[in-house]
Amino acid sequence: MEVASGAPAPEPGEIRALKKCLLRRNHSREQHGVAASSLEELRSKACDILAIDKSLAPVTLVLAEDGTIVDDDDYFLCLPSNTKFVALAGNEKWAYSNSDGGTAWITQESFDGDETDSGAGMKWKNVARQLKEDLSSIILLSEEDLQMLIDVPCSELAQELCQSQVTVQGLQNTLQQVLDQREEARQSKQLLELYLQALEKEGSVLSKQQESRAGFADERDAVDTGIRESSSEIALSSRILTTLREKAAPELSLSSEALELVAKEDPKALAVALNWDIKKTETVQQACHQELGLRLQQVQSLHSLRGLSARKNSMPGEAQNPKRARQDPT
Repeated sequence: MEVASGAPAPEPGEIRALKKCLLRRNHSREQHGVAASSLEELRSKACDILAIDKSLAPVTLVLAEDGTIVDDDDYFLCLPSNTKFVALAGNEKWAYSNSDGGTAWITQESFDGDETDSGAGMKWKNVARQLKEDLSSIILLSEEDLQMLIDVPCSELAQELCQSQVTVQGLQNTLQQVLDQREEARQSKQLLELYLQALEKEGSVLSKQQESRAGFADERDAVDTGIRESSSEIALSSRILTTLREKAAPELSLSSEALELVAKEDPKALAVALNWDIKKTETVQQACHQELGLRLQQVQSLHSLRGLSARKNSMPGEAQNPKRARQDPT
């Protein structure tokens, strides 16, 4: 029976590992153990073992647990051993059933007899079985799954994994360390973003300071003779005076060095240089003083971030609590 498959056929001489699977038809309790190296081989064996009529092609394989269609060979190879499949022929549709030989998440008997076998209880067991199958899958677990296994009583997890409680306690400690490392990585990333933003702003301030120094060097070449004569009596360059005159909010366009010069300048001399009244001059000086204070606070915050990062990197490792409270996702 020819069955369509999206996966390429294995190369001649290529040897693939066999994966153990469980097969059954829809609404059937009878299961068959099968070993297959590819999805196409599993389909072929399903047709033979389950006696599926060739006229009902194509055959679709779905996960007995939730009806997920498996049509990718790579995905099939990633599934754990003893995964349960349901073979659907023709136009059959997967339907949830309690008579799946134990693959249903919730059954009435388990719900009445054992609270942990329902809902979230069965979920942590599925994660534990995945971990039992391949311990390296820890790196693929979500933070929610990690926290779930940490919160499970040690005795129950030990029973599920068929390990001693001492071994499982060590495993939970390892899971906690992985969770802590992810949290630290997230916090470090946020700290780095703040640090880069502060560096970018500091670089902008330094660039403006360099422009200001260039303005001092070009003061003798100022076109406006009146401004040049006035600036000779004060410590401000012609570029700073031009910015004060032409900008609606000059404090946002001046470097920190220029803001300090403007704030310290004598109001009367500055008013004469700008040809302004004294009240307008004092208002602009006050705005420059406030902007300078704001920038100094930002620089202090940057130094604090640097100090915090240095202390965090130099702190010795602290003993981890294997069952700490769940992290706030916000």
